[in-house]
Amino acid sequence: MDATDTASRAEVLRGRYRSRLPERLRDLDGPVSGTVDLPLHIAWSGRTSYSLDRPKSRMTLYRTVLAEGLYEDVAALLHHRLLAEQWPVLRRLVSPYIREVWEDAFPELPRTAPVDATAA
Repeated sequence: MDATDTASRAEVLRGRYRSRLPERLRDLDGPVSGTVDLPLHIAWSGRTSYSLDRPKSRMTLYRTVLAEGLYEDVAALLHHRLLAEQWPVLRRLVSPYIREVWEDAFPELPRTAPVDATAA
């Protein structure tokens, strides 16, 4: 694969993920607790049910939806507050194309975890 093929593939992937973005981060109005069962077009292999009340399960759900979900899925299954809270870790778990597209579109997503004001 030459540099042109790699650049073309990267642009195709960026375009795919851009097409799934909401207009505003606040448009992500998915559930904040309970269990989410993913449709087969997202979770086509393996686990399909995730608990939003368990941080690791929620992180896996968000990672899966960002990678495999369509525009409608992203809007319906993700919540803006939970996405922002998880983003400092989640951004390292998703592909660089997903990370780049989301951070370009929403500069308000934190790149680092908030500093704990009570820490010495």
